[in-house]
Amino acid sequence: MKNILIGRITQKQALKEALVSSKPEMIALVGRRRVGKTFLVNNIYEEHIDFEITGLQYGNKRAQLENFSLRMGRHFPNYALKEIPKSWLKAFDELTLALESLDKKTKIVVFLDELPWLATRKSGFLTGLSYFWNSWAAKENVVVVICGSAVSWMIKKVINDRGGLHNRVTRLLTLYPFTLAETAAYCKAKNINLSPYQILQLYMVMGGIPMYLDQVKKGLSAIQNIQNICFAPTGYLHNEFERLFASLFSDHQKHIAIIRALATKRKGLTRTAIINTTKLTNSGKLTDILFELETSGFITIYGGYGKKTKESLYRLTDAYSLFYLTFLEPLGKNAHLDFTKLSDLPSWKTWSGYTFENICLIHIHQIRKALSIGGITSSISTFIARPKDGLPGTQIDLLIDRSDQSINICEIKFSAVDYLITKKDVNNIETKKQVFSYHTKTKKHLFTTIITTMGVVENSHKLNTVDQVITLEDLFLE
Repeated sequence: MKNILIGRITQKQALKEALVSSKPEMIALVGRRRVGKTFLVNNIYEEHIDFEITGLQYGNKRAQLENFSLRMGRHFPNYALKEIPKSWLKAFDELTLALESLDKKTKIVVFLDELPWLATRKSGFLTGLSYFWNSWAAKENVVVVICGSAVSWMIKKVINDRGGLHNRVTRLLTLYPFTLAETAAYCKAKNINLSPYQILQLYMVMGGIPMYLDQVKKGLSAIQNIQNICFAPTGYLHNEFERLFASLFSDHQKHIAIIRALATKRKGLTRTAIINTTKLTNSGKLTDILFELETSGFITIYGGYGKKTKESLYRLTDAYSLFYLTFLEPLGKNAHLDFTKLSDLPSWKTWSGYTFENICLIHIHQIRKALSIGGITSSISTFIARPKDGLPGTQIDLLIDRSDQSINICEIKFSAVDYLITKKDVNNIETKKQVFSYHTKTKKHLFTTIITTMGVVENSHKLNTVDQVITLEDLFLE
């Protein structure tokens, strides 16, 4: 697997272009923890990297500078540092001298990984980095790759910096979790051949996080792998939850409080509801926390159809966090229980439905493609209405509002077998259409779209009510 890189087409192209461009490049690569940022850079630049350092989690300024000194000795054995630099200005000056000593015709490559860990508070690291770039690198044949899992920190401190690093980033690359299709390709590259439904089961627990998927073993079913990875006391994901947030956020308990609140509400929560549930103060700090969770890929904001921004819903979309809070944490010391028995728990059906909805929302591109509307401008939203004027309240989890005077009202149904549309389903769908039309006054045509795993049983209800059926197979489209 060392040299096999799945997907990442746009990011690979950008990294390769930077290596041969005629100008100095500063590339900022962001993405949540475990998503494969370091693997990507090393895969593309491995033989080209002249200096590489990874920040130390919880390391203070002196520890980080000692780490720098050790890395200098590894990369430049003939350029001996007399002592550990006392400042980052001095450290970057030493790096400049070492790089100048290279007799290299191709671009010099410097890789600074986990930048938020390197730049400890009041350490002067960013001052040193801006000095390094502005006084030397910006005039040389150089690629500097800066990488960080704390996405919001990278955006605020580097990309949107108003000081010495202002407008210095030449390429901003974001690395997202794998899609279902990429997850299947990743497993296949490891000679793990699983059916789409088995891949879906893995995805519902781990999302498309490569580091998590790397724990999947050949010859075991999805359920067996989940049992070993999540429920075994030594399993990689058994205790990942706390350390994941602690590695990203300095005041992570507040982030976790919001994640816990969102895990209890299938439809999501407004900002006001988050405040009421968590008792956190309505302040700029809360705005920062929500931004950090969103940019790091844990939550997603969905606007309500025709609603104001303040009424948008924050929804927990990180698969592992939801799985952990639903099953692993509540089981406590009994977390070694057989995963197959969880299907008997009341929370199983709710979790399955919610998680499958999240997966569908992540794969909107594939849904649009399956509906043959890829070339039509469209937007997605949710719809929630309270009882009014004799009409009941209702909720629509996914609306696709199209520029061709049409709207897809999507019903998302998780099922291990072909879904059977009943008379109750028909009445529910018709009520949703009626309530939606009443509240929105829309004149657009409303299509009824069923998104499910295996398909829909052919019966009169399906024939007379459903316009399109999207299946799991469609979600695996490229």
